[in-house]
Amino acid sequence: MNLQAILDDIAAELGPRLGEGKVADYIPELARLDPRRFGMAVTTLAGETFAAGEADAPFSIQSVSKVFTLTLALGRAGDALWRRVGREPSGSPFNSIVQLEAEKGVPRNPLINAGAIVVADLLLAGRAPKTAIGEIVGFLRFLADDDSIVVDETVARSEADTGFRNRALANFMRAFGNLDNPVDLALGVYFHQCAVAMSCRQLARAGLFLADGGRDPLTGRNVVTRERARRINALMLTCGHYDGSGDFAYRVGLPGKSGVGGGILCLAPGHGAIAVWSPALNEKGNSLIGSLALEMLAKRTGWSVF
Repeated sequence: MNLQAILDDIAAELGPRLGEGKVADYIPELARLDPRRFGMAVTTLAGETFAAGEADAPFSIQSVSKVFTLTLALGRAGDALWRRVGREPSGSPFNSIVQLEAEKGVPRNPLINAGAIVVADLLLAGRAPKTAIGEIVGFLRFLADDDSIVVDETVARSEADTGFRNRALANFMRAFGNLDNPVDLALGVYFHQCAVAMSCRQLARAGLFLADGGRDPLTGRNVVTRERARRINALMLTCGHYDGSGDFAYRVGLPGKSGVGGGILCLAPGHGAIAVWSPALNEKGNSLIGSLALEMLAKRTGWSVF
């Protein structure tokens, strides 16, 4: 199978459609992005990387970061995490507050905003926000084997200045006793993790351990147990695209996690990790062209888990 030819063909076929969708204009820094940009990278378990488009352009990973903070939180708290956040698809927009009220401050899963804020709160326990943020960035550098990964401070400030809905979610959970730290501190960690800038090539490399049963195939190091990797993959498949998760599973058939910066990390267990970026989103807040590219890739490689 010629993966490079497959990526080149996908990029060429989708070229005329670049710009379809709408950038996340409620975050001023993301509103400035050119909706016609596109990048894609695949890193195999053998360590080969294939790329198309702007695969080395850094972008704000936004909610893709939730996969990695979830991994860290499970390492720290284990199954105790599930007392504070559920494991079910939300069926609601990523920033919905209605469900949170009905379920007494316990978010439906860790991959929606409310759930990720609880995860950030857990990572913050007993430490300064700067230390918690440093741990998250350090973990991403370790996984990607790249010390150049940093937080885009301009994006972090933009999120903090406009994050009123996330403040509402956090205050709601605090009122129900499901947030241990002051709201502004927990949100500080959350906004900074979302503002981490990575390229498709870096993101695919960082996610590779989840495609190989929790082990980094290039270093031989175990990042998480096989069982934990399986469970993180299951959450990505059922919850990784908000209220568009079912449709993504139907069309692509791979565990994935999207972000409103236009990035998607996707895993093909036993084969490799895929990252795609195109800033224009569909109505569910997922990259429109990125989702199409992943659907085409899954079809042409036969990598669907189904």
